[in-house]
Amino acid sequence: MKMLALALHASPPQLQTMSNSLLNCKNGVVNLKAFRPATQKPFRRLGGSSVRCEVAPTPAMTTAVENRRVTLKNGNDSLDICRVLNGMWQTSGGWGEIDRDDAVEAMLRHADAGLSTFDMADHYGPAEDLYGIFINRVRRERPPEFLDKVRGLTKWVPPPVKMKRGYVEKSIDISRKRMDVASLDMLQFHWWDYSNLGYLDALKHLTDLKEEGKIKTVALTNFDTERLQKILENEIPVVSNQVQHSIVDMRPQQGMAELCRLTGVQLITYGTIMGGLLSEKFLDTNLTIPFAGPPLNTPSLQKYKRMVDAWGGWSLFQTLLQALKKVAAKHMVSIPTVAARYILDQPSVAGSMVGVRLGLAEHIKDSNDIFSVTLDEEDVNSISEVSRRGRDLKQVIGDCGDEYRRA
Repeated sequence: MKMLALALHASPPQLQTMSNSLLNCKNGVVNLKAFRPATQKPFRRLGGSSVRCEVAPTPAMTTAVENRRVTLKNGNDSLDICRVLNGMWQTSGGWGEIDRDDAVEAMLRHADAGLSTFDMADHYGPAEDLYGIFINRVRRERPPEFLDKVRGLTKWVPPPVKMKRGYVEKSIDISRKRMDVASLDMLQFHWWDYSNLGYLDALKHLTDLKEEGKIKTVALTNFDTERLQKILENEIPVVSNQVQHSIVDMRPQQGMAELCRLTGVQLITYGTIMGGLLSEKFLDTNLTIPFAGPPLNTPSLQKYKRMVDAWGGWSLFQTLLQALKKVAAKHMVSIPTVAARYILDQPSVAGSMVGVRLGLAEHIKDSNDIFSVTLDEEDVNSISEVSRRGRDLKQVIGDCGDEYRRA
């Protein structure tokens, strides 16, 4: 299966001019036509062009009630998750050899600490299999109310072939078997080629499988604003879109967050601590000199270093780390904790990913500290000021997910 591309394509894309018209919401109905880029051709219709404005509480409102969890909702579909998710990309190779038993024990420790939502994919090595072993341990060794809080979110990343019902269902059944669940809590769908409208067919089949009970909620990963709008216009009830979002990469706040606000779709973010670059480990280091700093010895460190280069370079990144360190010292937490809290507080962000190297390294305390820290206006301003000094990555790379699709 084709692996997700890691390379950052730095050639500037041709930008689309977004219409100045605001989305209209009248009598509970959103007119998505008003949000369409001015240069965009009319969409092919599979259904109506409206999405109900009956949405779950925003992350900010939900935080006031229960800081740790949030409900993703679209129509009758809903799923509550922990706002800090355990990302399992690190099980796919490149971060160190994973021992199965140690990994499952680490998953139990995270869940016992309240970090009970795990994010994986069909192509993340043994991730789905590890979750299957883990969830069986939970069923045997923890009370039913504990099991009720555990969530397993997976992704399906098919090649852009013809999306027939049988093909889609077989792929979903494989994940259900590996994860040992009757119904997937969430299936997040990725598509490689927007010129192939098969993604609408795939999402219709996934919606049918949801209605049949094989999936609880359908979601997206790495879709851009235009295609998210198109999917909603086709009345496909996605609850979230998982996208790259960090202090360095603020692209989701340019168009995507506004569409989410007006339709109820929420964002789950990854790359939020940039594979560990946003940490004390890289403060006061000089990676411009070979072998002078910590090695960039994982796929995530290498990927997000390219993001730093595109954004503004290592010197500006050091200025950002220094600003974050000052805020972290004030609140007696770590730089990654502050970096994650800053993104969780952004509009339309429901949850943020923290990668877990199961059985190899743990940051449970840092992750739990995210729930207790509150950034004040001075903190936010000091971080935002440095973030804005860098290049606008939407102009450098394109919209959310375009880094995976640009040649």
